[in-house]
Amino acid sequence: MATSDKVAAVEEITQKLRDSNAAVVTSYTGLSVAQLKQLRRSLGENAQYRVVKNTLTKIAANEAGIQLDEHLKGSTAVAFVTGDPVEAAKGLRDFAKDNPALVIKGGVLDGKALSADEIKKLADLESREVLLSKLAGAMKGKQTQAAQVFQALPSKLVRTVDALRAKQDEQGGAE
Repeated sequence: MATSDKVAAVEEITQKLRDSNAAVVTSYTGLSVAQLKQLRRSLGENAQYRVVKNTLTKIAANEAGIQLDEHLKGSTAVAFVTGDPVEAAKGLRDFAKDNPALVIKGGVLDGKALSADEIKKLADLESREVLLSKLAGAMKGKQTQAAQVFQALPSKLVRTVDALRAKQDEQGGAE
């Protein structure tokens, strides 16, 4: 590869790392071209899977301020994720279950380095939409409970005042 091509490749990888909110480094040895095509489809629209050269990727990662050196050994491909990282992690995990030749080495999420186990834990999370809907449901439930408490206060006050009147009437009639 000519020097100008290497410089362009480093600039492209650096830009992809900066534009992505997550990147997952994998080893793809033993996967066919058809399997790689299937993997790219399983990642969805918000992730791009690309085979990279380790030395160029190390340079690009350093320029982007990301630490990936320990994962850049052997055959390497990177999934650059611009959308929901959970969705991409699930796609990689599920594909790796069916195709053991794909090995997740590690990655980075919002500038923080992740191990392969942490990426698998990320894949076990529910999607952003599901978590947001659960949060909305919980908030709605709390609002309903608060409304019930506020409605109960006036009726409790009325019952207390009635009980005090009845007690005063009893004491007044007993005298």
